[in-house]
Amino acid sequence: MLAKSSTELVRQKNSALVLSALRRHGPLAHTELSDFTKLSSATVSVITADLERAQIIEKAEQQAASGRGRPRVLFSQRRDCGYLIVVVISSDAVQYSLVDYTGRLMDRFTEERQQSVAGVDRFVAGLRDALNRIAARSQLPRDKVLMISISSKGLVDASEPVLRWSPIFGRDEIDFAAVLRDEWSAQIILGNETLLVAAALGRQEDIRTRGNFRAMAALSLGHSIGLGIVRRDHEGNHQISAPNFGHMMHVPGGGLCRCGARGCIEAYAGFYAILRTAFDVPLDTIPAKFVPIAELDKIAVSARQGGRRNVLAFRQAGLALGTGLSRVLSLHERMPIVITGPGVRYYDLLIEGMTEGLAESHVVRMEGMPELRVIVDEPTLVFEGHLNRALSIIDNHIVRRGAAVMELRDRAS
Repeated sequence: MLAKSSTELVRQKNSALVLSALRRHGPLAHTELSDFTKLSSATVSVITADLERAQIIEKAEQQAASGRGRPRVLFSQRRDCGYLIVVVISSDAVQYSLVDYTGRLMDRFTEERQQSVAGVDRFVAGLRDALNRIAARSQLPRDKVLMISISSKGLVDASEPVLRWSPIFGRDEIDFAAVLRDEWSAQIILGNETLLVAAALGRQEDIRTRGNFRAMAALSLGHSIGLGIVRRDHEGNHQISAPNFGHMMHVPGGGLCRCGARGCIEAYAGFYAILRTAFDVPLDTIPAKFVPIAELDKIAVSARQGGRRNVLAFRQAGLALGTGLSRVLSLHERMPIVITGPGVRYYDLLIEGMTEGLAESHVVRMEGMPELRVIVDEPTLVFEGHLNRALSIIDNHIVRRGAAVMELRDRAS
Protein backbone atom coordinates (compact mmCIF):
# COMPACT_ATOMS: atom_id res chain seq x y z
CA MET A 1 0.00 0.00 0.00
CA LEU A 2 2.85 2.35 0.92
CA ALA A 3 4.65 1.57 -2.36
CA LYS A 4 1.48 2.30 -4.33
CA SER A 5 1.02 5.60 -2.48
CA SER A 6 4.62 6.57 -3.15
CA THR A 7 4.31 5.68 -6.83
CA GLU A 8 1.15 7.76 -7.12
CA LEU A 9 2.87 10.78 -5.57
CA VAL A 10 5.71 10.47 -8.08
CA ARG A 11 3.20 10.28 -10.92
CA GLN A 12 1.39 13.38 -9.67
CA LYS A 13 4.68 15.26 -9.36
CA ASN A 14 5.68 14.30 -12.91
CA SER A 15 2.26 15.27 -14.23
CA ALA A 16 2.63 18.67 -12.56
CA LEU A 17 6.04 19.07 -14.21
CA VAL A 18 4.53 18.41 -17.64
CA LEU A 19 1.69 20.89 -17.06
CA SER A 20 4.16 23.46 -15.74
CA ALA A 21 6.28 23.13 -18.90
CA LEU A 22 3.21 23.61 -21.10
CA ARG A 23 2.16 26.58 -18.97
CA ARG A 24 5.55 28.23 -19.34
CA HIS A 25 6.46 27.43 -22.93
CA GLY A 26 3.15 26.87 -24.71
CA PRO A 27 2.35 23.84 -26.92
CA LEU A 28 5.27 21.39 -26.95
CA ALA A 29 6.25 18.23 -28.78
CA HIS A 30 7.08 15.01 -26.93
CA THR A 31 10.86 15.51 -27.14
CA GLU A 32 10.55 19.13 -25.97
CA LEU A 33 8.54 18.04 -22.95
CA SER A 34 11.24 15.53 -22.12
CA ASP A 35 13.94 18.20 -22.45
CA PHE A 36 12.17 20.82 -20.32
CA THR A 37 11.03 18.44 -17.57
CA LYS A 38 14.18 16.25 -17.54
CA LEU A 39 11.87 13.23 -17.58
CA SER A 40 12.59 10.18 -19.71
CA SER A 41 10.80 9.75 -23.01
CA ALA A 42 8.94 6.73 -21.64
CA THR A 43 7.77 8.65 -18.57
CA VAL A 44 6.55 11.55 -20.72
CA SER A 45 4.61 9.08 -22.87
CA VAL A 46 2.86 7.62 -19.82
CA ILE A 47 2.10 11.04 -18.30
CA THR A 48 0.76 12.61 -21.51
CA ALA A 49 -1.41 9.55 -22.13
CA ASP A 50 -2.85 9.83 -18.61
CA LEU A 51 -3.47 13.57 -18.98
CA GLU A 52 -5.13 13.04 -22.35
CA ARG A 53 -7.35 10.33 -20.96
CA ALA A 54 -8.35 12.65 -18.10
CA GLN A 55 -9.17 15.34 -20.71
CA ILE A 56 -6.66 17.77 -19.20
CA ILE A 57 -4.46 18.11 -22.29
CA GLU A 58 -4.94 17.44 -25.99
CA LYS A 59 -2.69 17.00 -28.99
CA ALA A 60 -2.78 18.53 -32.43
CA GLU A 61 -0.70 18.25 -35.56
CA GLN A 62 1.35 21.20 -36.79
CA GLN A 63 2.50 21.11 -40.40
CA ALA A 64 6.12 22.07 -41.00
CA ALA A 65 6.63 25.58 -42.39
CA SER A 66 8.11 24.10 -45.56
CA GLY A 67 4.99 22.01 -46.08
CA ARG A 68 7.15 18.91 -46.33
CA GLY A 69 7.73 16.03 -43.99
CA ARG A 70 5.57 14.62 -41.26
CA PRO A 71 3.64 17.16 -39.15
CA ARG A 72 4.74 17.71 -35.55
CA VAL A 73 2.43 16.51 -32.81
CA LEU A 74 2.09 19.17 -30.11
CA PHE A 75 0.55 18.82 -26.66
CA SER A 76 -1.37 21.67 -25.05
CA GLN A 77 -3.95 22.26 -22.32
CA ARG A 78 -7.61 21.76 -23.12
CA ARG A 79 -9.26 25.17 -23.03
CA ASP A 80 -12.50 23.83 -21.57
CA CYS A 81 -10.83 21.87 -18.77
CA GLY A 82 -11.80 24.64 -16.37
CA TYR A 83 -12.00 28.40 -15.98
CA LEU A 84 -10.60 31.14 -13.78
CA ILE A 85 -12.10 34.48 -12.76
CA VAL A 86 -9.63 37.22 -11.81
CA VAL A 87 -10.82 40.14 -9.65
CA VAL A 88 -8.51 43.16 -9.25
CA ILE A 89 -9.67 45.63 -6.58
CA SER A 90 -8.11 49.10 -6.86
CA SER A 91 -8.82 52.46 -5.26
CA ASP A 92 -11.23 53.64 -7.94
CA ALA A 93 -12.40 50.51 -9.78
CA VAL A 94 -12.82 46.72 -9.74
CA GLN A 95 -11.81 44.73 -12.81
CA TYR A 96 -13.29 41.30 -13.62
CA SER A 97 -11.62 38.92 -16.11
CA LEU A 98 -12.65 35.44 -17.28
CA VAL A 99 -9.79 33.17 -18.38
CA ASP A 100 -9.83 29.64 -19.78
CA TYR A 101 -7.47 26.83 -18.75
CA THR A 102 -4.88 27.78 -21.37
CA GLY A 103 -4.62 31.28 -19.87
CA ARG A 104 -6.53 32.94 -22.71
CA LEU A 105 -8.59 35.99 -21.77
CA MET A 106 -12.22 35.39 -22.73
CA ASP A 107 -14.07 38.35 -21.24
CA ARG A 108 -13.34 41.44 -19.15
CA PHE A 109 -15.16 44.43 -17.77
CA THR A 110 -14.38 47.13 -15.20
CA GLU A 111 -16.75 48.77 -12.76
CA GLU A 112 -15.90 52.11 -11.22
CA ARG A 113 -16.14 52.37 -7.46
CA GLN A 114 -18.30 55.26 -6.33
CA GLN A 115 -16.22 57.16 -3.81
CA SER A 116 -19.35 58.45 -2.10
CA VAL A 117 -20.58 54.91 -1.41
CA ALA A 118 -18.86 53.30 1.54
CA GLY A 119 -19.24 50.03 3.37
CA VAL A 120 -18.25 46.42 2.92
CA ASP A 121 -21.83 45.17 2.48
CA ARG A 122 -22.41 47.32 -0.62
CA PHE A 123 -19.09 46.21 -2.07
CA VAL A 124 -19.79 42.51 -1.45
CA ALA A 125 -23.23 42.80 -3.07
CA GLY A 126 -21.64 44.39 -6.13
CA LEU A 127 -18.94 41.69 -6.20
CA ARG A 128 -21.51 38.88 -6.18
CA ASP A 129 -23.52 40.53 -8.93
CA ALA A 130 -20.47 41.10 -11.14
CA LEU A 131 -19.23 37.50 -10.72
CA ASN A 132 -22.63 36.16 -11.73
CA ARG A 133 -22.69 38.51 -14.69
CA ILE A 134 -19.26 37.57 -16.09
CA ALA A 135 -20.20 33.86 -15.98
CA ALA A 136 -23.61 34.51 -17.55
CA ARG A 137 -22.12 36.61 -20.36
CA SER A 138 -20.14 33.56 -21.51
CA GLN A 139 -23.01 31.15 -20.77
CA LEU A 140 -20.68 29.33 -18.41
CA PRO A 141 -22.01 27.01 -15.70
CA ARG A 142 -20.67 28.09 -12.32
CA ASP A 143 -19.24 24.64 -11.58
CA LYS A 144 -16.88 25.04 -14.55
CA VAL A 145 -15.17 27.93 -12.74
CA LEU A 146 -12.41 26.23 -10.76
CA MET A 147 -11.01 29.30 -9.04
CA ILE A 148 -11.71 32.95 -8.26
CA SER A 149 -8.45 34.84 -7.74
CA ILE A 150 -8.79 38.23 -6.00
CA SER A 151 -6.18 40.91 -5.29
CA SER A 152 -6.08 44.14 -3.33
CA LYS A 153 -3.58 46.48 -1.73
CA GLY A 154 -3.38 46.06 2.03
CA LEU A 155 -2.83 43.29 4.58
CA VAL A 156 -3.82 39.83 3.40
CA ASP A 157 -4.11 36.76 5.63
CA ALA A 158 -1.27 34.34 4.95
CA SER A 159 -3.44 31.21 4.89
CA GLU A 160 -7.05 32.27 4.24
CA PRO A 161 -8.66 34.57 1.61
CA VAL A 162 -9.28 37.26 4.22
CA LEU A 163 -8.50 40.95 3.67
CA ARG A 164 -7.41 42.13 7.12
CA TRP A 165 -6.88 45.80 6.35
CA SER A 166 -6.99 47.85 3.16
CA PRO A 167 -6.79 51.52 2.21
CA ILE A 168 -10.30 51.19 0.77
CA PHE A 169 -12.15 49.46 3.64
CA GLY A 170 -9.84 50.25 6.54
CA ARG A 171 -10.21 47.74 9.36
CA ASP A 172 -13.43 46.25 7.98
CA GLU A 173 -12.33 42.71 7.18
CA ILE A 174 -13.65 40.74 4.22
CA ASP A 175 -13.61 36.93 4.27
CA PHE A 176 -14.07 36.28 0.56
CA ALA A 177 -14.55 32.53 0.96
CA ALA A 178 -17.34 33.11 3.46
CA VAL A 179 -19.21 35.67 1.35
CA LEU A 180 -18.98 33.62 -1.86
CA ARG A 181 -19.28 29.99 -0.73
CA ASP A 182 -23.08 29.92 -0.95
CA GLU A 183 -23.03 30.63 -4.69
CA TRP A 184 -19.66 29.31 -5.86
CA SER A 185 -17.96 25.93 -5.49
CA ALA A 186 -14.74 27.41 -6.91
CA GLN A 187 -11.65 27.73 -4.75
CA ILE A 188 -11.21 31.34 -3.58
CA ILE A 189 -7.72 32.80 -3.22
CA LEU A 190 -6.60 36.31 -2.28
CA GLY A 191 -3.27 38.00 -2.92
CA ASN A 192 -1.57 41.28 -2.14
CA GLU A 193 -1.43 43.22 -5.39
CA THR A 194 2.25 44.20 -5.18
CA LEU A 195 3.21 40.64 -4.27
CA LEU A 196 1.63 39.53 -7.56
CA VAL A 197 3.59 42.22 -9.38
CA ALA A 198 6.83 40.94 -7.83
CA ALA A 199 5.92 37.38 -8.80
CA ALA A 200 5.34 38.37 -12.43
CA LEU A 201 8.61 40.33 -12.54
CA GLY A 202 10.50 37.40 -11.02
CA ARG A 203 9.16 35.06 -13.67
CA GLN A 204 10.10 37.50 -16.44
CA GLU A 205 13.57 37.98 -14.97
CA ASP A 206 14.07 34.23 -14.62
CA ILE A 207 13.37 33.83 -18.34
CA ARG A 208 15.47 36.85 -19.34
CA THR A 209 18.52 35.78 -17.32
CA ARG A 210 17.95 32.03 -17.74
CA GLY A 211 17.70 31.59 -14.01
CA ASN A 212 20.70 33.73 -13.06
CA PHE A 213 18.99 36.45 -11.06
CA ARG A 214 19.09 36.50 -7.25
CA ALA A 215 16.59 39.06 -6.06
CA MET A 216 14.42 41.96 -7.19
CA ALA A 217 12.09 44.47 -5.55
CA ALA A 218 8.92 45.99 -7.03
CA LEU A 219 7.86 49.41 -5.73
CA SER A 220 4.29 50.46 -6.57
CA LEU A 221 3.50 54.18 -6.46
CA GLY A 222 -0.02 55.57 -6.31
CA HIS A 223 -2.80 56.25 -3.83
CA SER A 224 -1.08 53.58 -1.74
CA ILE A 225 2.59 52.62 -1.60
CA GLY A 226 3.37 48.92 -1.98
CA LEU A 227 6.52 46.81 -2.10
CA GLY A 228 7.06 43.25 -3.27
CA ILE A 229 10.31 41.29 -3.07
CA VAL A 230 11.13 38.16 -5.06
CA ARG A 231 14.20 36.09 -4.21
CA ARG A 232 15.50 32.99 -5.96
CA ASP A 233 16.61 30.24 -3.56
CA HIS A 234 19.38 27.72 -4.15
CA GLU A 235 16.88 25.25 -5.64
CA GLY A 236 15.64 27.80 -8.18
CA ASN A 237 12.29 28.41 -6.46
CA HIS A 238 10.96 31.93 -6.01
CA GLN A 239 10.38 33.17 -2.48
CA ILE A 240 8.01 36.15 -2.67
CA SER A 241 7.01 38.53 0.09
CA ALA A 242 5.16 41.82 0.41
CA PRO A 243 6.39 43.67 3.51
CA ASN A 244 4.13 46.41 4.82
CA PHE A 245 6.45 49.00 3.28
CA GLY A 246 3.99 51.87 2.90
CA HIS A 247 3.32 51.79 6.62
CA MET A 248 6.92 51.59 7.79
CA MET A 249 7.89 54.47 10.06
CA HIS A 250 9.48 57.42 8.27
CA VAL A 251 9.04 60.35 10.67
CA PRO A 252 8.07 59.52 14.29
CA GLY A 253 4.94 61.45 15.19
CA GLY A 254 4.75 62.87 11.66
CA GLY A 255 1.93 63.18 9.14
CA LEU A 256 -1.31 61.27 9.69
CA CYS A 257 -1.57 58.16 7.51
CA ARG A 258 -4.69 56.43 6.21
CA CYS A 259 -3.85 53.50 8.49
CA GLY A 260 -4.37 55.76 11.53
CA ALA A 261 -0.70 55.92 12.53
CA ARG A 262 1.59 58.92 12.18
CA GLY A 263 4.74 59.26 10.15
CA CYS A 264 4.36 56.31 7.74
CA ILE A 265 6.15 56.36 4.38
CA GLU A 266 2.76 56.55 2.66
CA ALA A 267 1.86 59.64 4.72
CA TYR A 268 4.65 61.41 2.80
CA ALA A 269 4.70 59.58 -0.55
CA GLY A 270 1.09 58.56 -1.34
CA PHE A 271 -0.99 60.71 -3.67
CA TYR A 272 -2.91 62.22 -0.76
CA ALA A 273 0.39 63.07 0.96
CA ILE A 274 1.74 64.91 -2.08
CA LEU A 275 -1.53 66.84 -2.31
CA ARG A 276 -1.36 67.69 1.40
CA THR A 277 2.19 69.04 1.15
CA ALA A 278 1.53 70.98 -2.05
CA PHE A 279 -1.37 72.87 -0.46
CA ASP A 280 0.36 73.18 2.93
CA VAL A 281 -2.48 71.32 4.66
CA PRO A 282 -1.81 70.51 8.35
CA LEU A 283 -0.18 67.11 8.81
CA ASP A 284 -2.91 65.93 11.18
CA THR A 285 -5.63 66.42 8.55
CA ILE A 286 -7.53 63.18 7.86
CA PRO A 287 -6.16 61.87 4.54
CA ALA A 288 -8.39 61.70 1.48
CA LYS A 289 -9.22 58.10 0.51
CA PHE A 290 -8.95 58.91 -3.18
CA VAL A 291 -7.20 61.70 -5.10
CA PRO A 292 -8.00 62.11 -8.81
CA ILE A 293 -4.97 61.81 -11.07
CA ALA A 294 -5.95 65.13 -12.68
CA GLU A 295 -5.26 66.91 -9.38
CA LEU A 296 -1.78 65.38 -9.12
CA ASP A 297 -1.11 66.26 -12.75
CA LYS A 298 -1.79 69.94 -12.01
CA ILE A 299 0.70 69.86 -9.13
CA ALA A 300 3.25 68.12 -11.37
CA VAL A 301 2.88 70.73 -14.11
CA SER A 302 3.52 73.49 -11.58
CA ALA A 303 6.53 71.62 -10.15
CA ARG A 304 8.06 71.17 -13.61
CA GLN A 305 7.65 74.91 -14.12
CA GLY A 306 9.57 75.59 -10.92
CA GLY A 307 6.77 76.01 -8.38
CA ARG A 308 8.73 75.68 -5.13
CA ARG A 309 6.00 74.27 -2.93
CA ASN A 310 5.10 71.64 -5.51
CA VAL A 311 8.74 70.75 -6.16
CA LEU A 312 9.07 70.23 -2.40
CA ALA A 313 5.99 67.98 -2.33
CA PHE A 314 7.46 65.55 -4.85
CA ARG A 315 10.98 65.78 -3.44
CA GLN A 316 9.69 64.98 0.04
CA ALA A 317 7.79 61.99 -1.37
CA GLY A 318 10.91 60.76 -3.16
CA LEU A 319 13.00 61.14 0.00
CA ALA A 320 10.51 59.06 2.00
CA LEU A 321 10.60 56.34 -0.66
CA GLY A 322 14.38 56.34 -0.96
CA THR A 323 14.91 56.26 2.81
CA GLY A 324 12.51 53.32 3.12
CA LEU A 325 14.23 51.47 0.29
CA SER A 326 17.63 52.05 1.90
CA ARG A 327 16.36 50.17 4.98
CA VAL A 328 15.02 47.35 2.81
CA LEU A 329 18.41 46.94 1.11
CA SER A 330 20.15 46.96 4.49
CA LEU A 331 17.88 44.15 5.70
CA HIS A 332 18.14 42.09 2.51
CA GLU A 333 20.80 42.85 -0.08
CA ARG A 334 21.46 45.23 -2.94
CA MET A 335 19.02 44.32 -5.72
CA PRO A 336 17.40 45.89 -8.80
CA ILE A 337 14.29 47.93 -8.01
CA VAL A 338 11.42 48.10 -10.50
CA ILE A 339 9.21 51.16 -10.03
CA THR A 340 5.67 50.88 -11.30
CA GLY A 341 2.13 52.05 -10.65
CA PRO A 342 0.29 55.24 -11.68
CA GLY A 343 2.85 57.32 -9.79
CA VAL A 344 5.62 56.60 -12.31
CA ARG A 345 4.25 59.49 -14.38
CA TYR A 346 5.97 61.71 -11.76
CA TYR A 347 9.24 59.76 -11.70
CA ASP A 348 11.24 62.75 -12.97
CA LEU A 349 10.05 64.74 -9.95
CA LEU A 350 10.63 61.94 -7.43
CA ILE A 351 14.01 60.60 -8.48
CA GLU A 352 16.20 63.26 -6.86
CA GLY A 353 14.71 62.62 -3.43
CA MET A 354 14.77 58.84 -3.97
CA THR A 355 18.46 58.72 -4.82
CA GLU A 356 19.25 60.98 -1.86
CA GLY A 357 17.38 58.64 0.48
CA LEU A 358 18.96 55.53 -1.02
CA ALA A 359 22.43 57.04 -0.66
CA GLU A 360 21.98 56.95 3.13
CA SER A 361 22.24 53.15 3.05
CA HIS A 362 25.62 51.67 3.97
CA VAL A 363 25.21 48.92 1.36
CA VAL A 364 24.63 51.58 -1.33
CA ARG A 365 27.66 53.58 -0.24
CA MET A 366 29.76 50.42 -0.37
CA GLU A 367 28.36 48.74 -3.49
CA GLY A 368 26.83 51.59 -5.45
CA MET A 369 23.30 52.66 -6.34
CA PRO A 370 20.97 49.76 -7.21
CA GLU A 371 19.60 49.51 -10.71
CA LEU A 372 16.32 51.42 -10.98
CA ARG A 373 13.89 50.43 -13.74
CA VAL A 374 10.54 51.97 -14.59
CA ILE A 375 7.63 49.89 -15.92
CA VAL A 376 4.53 51.89 -16.75
CA ASP A 377 2.08 49.05 -17.34
CA GLU A 378 1.43 47.79 -13.80
CA PRO A 379 -2.05 46.33 -14.59
CA THR A 380 -0.51 43.79 -16.98
CA LEU A 381 1.97 42.72 -14.29
CA VAL A 382 -0.86 42.29 -11.78
CA PHE A 383 -2.83 40.17 -14.25
CA GLU A 384 0.22 38.05 -15.11
CA GLY A 385 0.85 37.53 -11.41
CA HIS A 386 -2.74 36.31 -11.00
CA LEU A 387 -2.42 33.88 -13.90
CA ASN A 388 0.95 32.49 -12.82
CA ARG A 389 -0.23 31.84 -9.28
CA ALA A 390 -3.80 30.72 -9.89
CA LEU A 391 -3.21 28.45 -12.89
CA SER A 392 -0.31 26.75 -11.12
CA ILE A 393 -2.60 25.95 -8.18
CA ILE A 394 -5.31 24.78 -10.58
CA ASP A 395 -2.83 22.51 -12.38
CA ASN A 396 -1.89 20.76 -9.14
CA HIS A 397 -5.53 20.46 -8.10
CA ILE A 398 -6.50 19.00 -11.48
CA VAL A 399 -3.65 16.49 -11.35
CA ARG A 400 -4.83 15.24 -7.95
CA ARG A 401 -8.46 15.16 -9.09
CA GLY A 402 -7.51 13.36 -12.31
CA ALA A 403 -5.54 10.77 -10.36
CA ALA A 404 -8.55 10.12 -8.11
CA VAL A 405 -10.89 9.73 -11.10
CA MET A 406 -8.52 7.32 -12.82
CA GLU A 407 -8.18 5.27 -9.64
CA LEU A 408 -11.97 4.96 -9.41
CA ARG A 409 -12.08 3.86 -13.06
CA ASP A 410 -9.37 1.25 -12.43
CA ARG A 411 -11.29 -0.10 -9.45
CA ALA A 412 -14.52 -0.25 -11.46
CA SER A 413 -12.83 -2.20 -14.24
